[in-house]
Amino acid sequence: MVCRRALTTALAAALVGGAVFASGAAVAAEGEPAVTTPVPPPAVSPPVTAPATGKLKLTVKDAHGSPPFAAVGERVVIAGGLRPYVAGQRVVLSIYRKGRRVLSRRLGVSAAAGGTGRFQLAYSSPRAGLLSIRAEHAATPQLATLEAKRVSVRYELSTISIGARGRVVWLLQSELARLRYEVPVSGYFDEATARAVVAFRKVAGEQRVESANARVFQLLQRGAGRFHVRYPGDGNHVEADLTRQVLAEIERGGRVRRIYTLSSGKPSTPTVIGRFHVYSKTPGTNEKGMVDSNYFIGGYAIHGYAEVPVYAASHGCLRIPIPNAAAVFAWVRIGYPVDVYTDSGRGSRAVRRNVGP
Repeated sequence: MVCRRALTTALAAALVGGAVFASGAAVAAEGEPAVTTPVPPPAVSPPVTAPATGKLKLTVKDAHGSPPFAAVGERVVIAGGLRPYVAGQRVVLSIYRKGRRVLSRRLGVSAAAGGTGRFQLAYSSPRAGLLSIRAEHAATPQLATLEAKRVSVRYELSTISIGARGRVVWLLQSELARLRYEVPVSGYFDEATARAVVAFRKVAGEQRVESANARVFQLLQRGAGRFHVRYPGDGNHVEADLTRQVLAEIERGGRVRRIYTLSSGKPSTPTVIGRFHVYSKTPGTNEKGMVDSNYFIGGYAIHGYAEVPVYAASHGCLRIPIPNAAAVFAWVRIGYPVDVYTDSGRGSRAVRRNVGP
């Protein structure tokens, strides 16, 4: 009992006079501040985020047909979509001919509807041949490597004339017909197509020849060659534009029905200008060689004739090609207005008696 009490007393004295360590914790002596060593938390690595996957797609716009084609000189638009849209991304678009790269562009991607990005490039080939187009997106921290399915467009020769056949002829005819020129859409470049080309060239202010070239296709693509109706309030009527040497049938509301090439009066025997009405119609061919004549004042008439130059050459009448005469004769009615004019408003207003074809 005495030994146990002595041990307890000694232990108490030791605790009062010094310091002991227990369980790894520091215990300060009396009168000294306690010192605690902080234990840092275990290091945690940030989560690694993989680049998002997506989809890259290409299409060819403003081309024709399926598979798509264009005439040399025509512009097509290569458009692409990138899903999902991520700001700051770029795409490399490349064009190849016979396996050889002819163009490469690094294009920015802009935001579009539905969380999709978009990009595009306008291109016109100076040569005929098949073009292969590809687009690639190199991996970034936000978006993975992507490659679009390749698309192609075939450029075809655009210098064509009578006797030519093929898709490019069909394209030419389709575009002329859309503008209301009198032309078949057959894929064969015949004399009717040549006449329509001449009429288009007249309205577009181009050289008056019967062939089409890259320039013609460029103008068609830009919407050139439209006939501008001068008198839309005249109901069903005919307009003869002597400046451009074309004749147009105009329906109610100012809608162009058909456009034809014509040859008006030469300077020595000019066509009278003004607003007239068809007062007489004579079918067939008369002694002067006038075919299916539509008289609008005195001896002045719209009629078919064997010779219709690209310039003013008649004796006062409005000559049109004989193959077009029957169609014009069938559409025009007695009483229809005939508006004959020039851009400047200048011209002969004298009605002559000795009018000829």
